[in-house]
Amino acid sequence: MNRRTVGTANEERAARFLQENGYALRMQNYRCFCGEIDIVAEEGGELVFVEVKYRRTTEHGLPEQAVDAHKQARIRRVATVFLQEHGLSQDTDLRFDVVAMDEREIRLYRNAF
Repeated sequence: MNRRTVGTANEERAARFLQENGYALRMQNYRCFCGEIDIVAEEGGELVFVEVKYRRTTEHGLPEQAVDAHKQARIRRVATVFLQEHGLSQDTDLRFDVVAMDEREIRLYRNAF
């Protein structure tokens, strides 16, 4: 499988995992001029922007380690555009979660940054 196919399959796997854990999915692969957010959902009364990271091996570190300060800043910018495009207030209760996964395990980090 190519990288795009693997990425799509793992985002679907993460979406199912989130739904099984009480998240209501609003959108997948939201894109705007400044980037992408893998999953937008609602959980516990909050709007949740979810970054999904997959690694087949830990040779280059754990998947969650790839969500560095630069990636976090980009996701925040995209979230701001999402709020504007959807007529939501900057005061909307929101958070940023990370789903880290490999072949065997899925780890959820609520309010990761």
